[in-house]
Amino acid sequence: TWRSRGACAAAPSAAAAAMSRRAAMSAASAARGLFKAPLGAAGSALPFGARGNAGQLNIVKQRMKSVRNVEKITKAMKMVAASKLRQAETKMALSRGIWMPFYRLFGNPVDAEAENVLLVPFTSDKGLCGGVNSTIVKYSRALMELQSESKSSMVVIGEKGKAQLERKEGDKINSFIGDMAKVTITFPQVSMIADKVLEEGKFDKTHVLFNHFKSIISNKPTIATVGSPELIAKEKQEELNLYEFEEGFEENMQDLVELQLATTMWNAALENSTSENGARMNAMDSSSKNASEMLEKLTLIFNRGRQASITTELIEIISGATALEG
Repeated sequence: TWRSRGACAAAPSAAAAAMSRRAAMSAASAARGLFKAPLGAAGSALPFGARGNAGQLNIVKQRMKSVRNVEKITKAMKMVAASKLRQAETKMALSRGIWMPFYRLFGNPVDAEAENVLLVPFTSDKGLCGGVNSTIVKYSRALMELQSESKSSMVVIGEKGKAQLERKEGDKINSFIGDMAKVTITFPQVSMIADKVLEEGKFDKTHVLFNHFKSIISNKPTIATVGSPELIAKEKQEELNLYEFEEGFEENMQDLVELQLATTMWNAALENSTSENGARMNAMDSSSKNASEMLEKLTLIFNRGRQASITTELIEIISGATALEG
């Protein structure tokens, strides 16, 4: 067929262009095969800390910072609890000298039969103190079940006790007293609380529940019972006959019972406060140790990742230098 000279000249140039495009595509595919991008960011088997997983080092670093801050807070809370513990322990020892004479004289009529019973559980306003509050709540619920035949009610002291007891026994809570930890516990302050308890009505016996402090690592849930003048006269008639009263027996017994309630609640508040600070001191010590162990593990992971990243970069540099020399 007839073709012009221009068309004949264009044919070789088109073929050359096609050949050059095929050569460029093959070269690009060869380059992709030789210099494949790392798949670490997409979850490949690259070591932790390599270029594909470098972002994980920042995550570990942030966790280390958070754990270190938590460790500082728990150590500071442990020191504060230790300081409060020493002060509360001294006052607690003095309060036992006032409460124990009433206990020896009137006894602890926990099992005495009564129609109207009042429970006064002492709990804390703050948490992070182990099982101090949950133990008192369990004892309060168990005592309420044992007194199911009697008419029982409660005056709860402490935010934590109120939060747990009002879930199931909310209808039996007459009143609530909180924020005792904001001021120093004194006998006049506890006497006002005792007056508040007496205003709730006349009860045959009052159970005061608190944690008896034995040591920093140990405390014992205790129930101290204060009976009414009639109940004490019935239970301790022989012991009371040994004493002579200048005025009326009933008036003196009423005054003694009110004083016994105030001293019992004062001792209970100090015992519970000392147990709370001891338990918080132990809890913060355990938290500080756990944070220290976690920080050591995270530091080891971070160092391993950083070492893997440095090793990967060195291998890339050496491989590139070797390729250039070859």
